[in-house]
Amino acid sequence: MIDRYSRPEFAEIWSDASRFETWLRVELSVCRAMEKRGIVPKGTADAVSETSLGKLDAARISEIESTCRHDVIAFLTHVEELAGEPARWLHLGMTSSDVLDSSTGVQCTTALAKILEGVDVLLASLKKRAEETKATPVMGRSHGIHAEPITAGLVFARWYAQLARCRERIEGAKKRIAVGKIAGAVGTYANIDPEIELEALGEVGLVPETVASQVVSRDRHAEVLNALAFMGAAIEDMAVGVRHWQRTEVGEAEEGFGKGQKGSSAMPHKKNPILSENLTGLARLLRAYAGASFENIALWHERDISHSSVERVSIPDATILADFMLVRCTRLIDGLVVKPERMMQNLERTGGLCFSEAVLLSLVRAGLPRQEAYVMVQRCAMAAHAGEGTFRDNLGADADIASRLTAEDLDAAFDLQHHLRHVDTIMARAFS
Repeated sequence: MIDRYSRPEFAEIWSDASRFETWLRVELSVCRAMEKRGIVPKGTADAVSETSLGKLDAARISEIESTCRHDVIAFLTHVEELAGEPARWLHLGMTSSDVLDSSTGVQCTTALAKILEGVDVLLASLKKRAEETKATPVMGRSHGIHAEPITAGLVFARWYAQLARCRERIEGAKKRIAVGKIAGAVGTYANIDPEIELEALGEVGLVPETVASQVVSRDRHAEVLNALAFMGAAIEDMAVGVRHWQRTEVGEAEEGFGKGQKGSSAMPHKKNPILSENLTGLARLLRAYAGASFENIALWHERDISHSSVERVSIPDATILADFMLVRCTRLIDGLVVKPERMMQNLERTGGLCFSEAVLLSLVRAGLPRQEAYVMVQRCAMAAHAGEGTFRDNLGADADIASRLTAEDLDAAFDLQHHLRHVDTIMARAFS
């Protein structure tokens, strides 16, 4: 997935080379903290750093691991090959998960910071499109059926507000995953001091896990993947909206279609919503990773290894996928071709049936019980549905309604701008 779906600079966060460099940074931060306390010889961290940092060979580590069957031991063995005698002071009082979980915290916070940058770009795009179309009327729908008028700008603003909430969740998850542990085999600091942990983790931008076992508690990782799943669902909501707009029978907007682009191998006329359909499918993957993350929270006693195999796939893939979806969705929104004329045609297609509630309320204000008024308006609407006159004409010809509402009253109920008079207020609330 890394090569196929992500920007190279994002995928690099999870490359073997980056992972081993992060492991070494964690080990060196602990070594420096120990140097200050006279536990290891002065200059040890600098000596190891000079010979090893930026010089690790991922292929060599993999070769060693093929024999010893332990990734951290393979890593430490390779560092010893490079650094020689000073490397014996690394990993003092530590367990593998001290390195692994602390490094995962560093990688996750780095990845989420970049994802937040992508969210901000998409938010800016949505805000721009909302402002461009805030006064563009379009039919609002419920159950797929014409309901009452809205504007296209309100749709973009709704998407914006939903994504903004996703941003808050990701920001919170980023804060809570920025933890590590340098607490030993079962989190009791049996052979290391909590002050060393605090200082070492601070050097790499983390804080200690509140109460660690052998590992950092996995509810933190589950929060990350679920925050990304929420974001994926928000993007899917946009994609489904565009897919409906692009249907031939609707035709209210469509994805940008480049010169030379082809839509179908068999049908040259086709322009398909491929970006939106792709995003809809990818959102399913994010949700799947989120579901798996819940299964990783409950581990046996102070730790088992059942979570590890899941996270080696789920965390890199989910963050890479989220980054890709943001880039693709921004391209979708930026290139979307909105068709105001078709939106108005569809709005007018039912001859004003979308104003039925306004007529109903006018009758209530004129003194009729609501249910009685409902029956009157509904019979005029159903006749229009059946092709028996227009809704407006049926209302004017209905004796019960005509005795209570004047032609001017009906004209007021059919006023499109009356329905859209609070759009500016809603938009301001979305972007405040």
